[in-house]
Amino acid sequence: MHKTGLLLLLLLLLLLLGLGCGYSSKGSGTVAAGAPAISQLTPNNTAAGGAAFTLTVIGSNFASGAVVYWNGGTRTTTFVSSSKLTAAISAADIASAATVLVHVTNPGGSGIYMNQPGQSSATVNFTVQ
Repeated sequence: MHKTGLLLLLLLLLLLLGLGCGYSSKGSGTVAAGAPAISQLTPNNTAAGGAAFTLTVIGSNFASGAVVYWNGGTRTTTFVSSSKLTAAISAADIASAATVLVHVTNPGGSGIYMNQPGQSSATVNFTVQ
């Protein structure tokens, strides 16, 4: 009976230790925003060789921290609202005639959601004439 009691005590101890193994606290973080959409660029064209300007991007589902991309490169972006961003376009960006591809990428997740990538809009053409 002594061995049986010791075995029961050992099983009870293992059960109690095992109950704590399933505990998890809520992690913190931010889920990545959904994909943004661009409906309008203002202006939507400019003359080659012109001065720097502020591009206004109108659309939907812009998240704080969203970034405007100009031909694949990031531009200094200001979040105005979930439907409006502005981006600084330099004179060098419009030095030559070209069709420029513009898109917006929302920030990815953070904390426990850090593996969620930021989603991007479809590209919209901007004409430098």
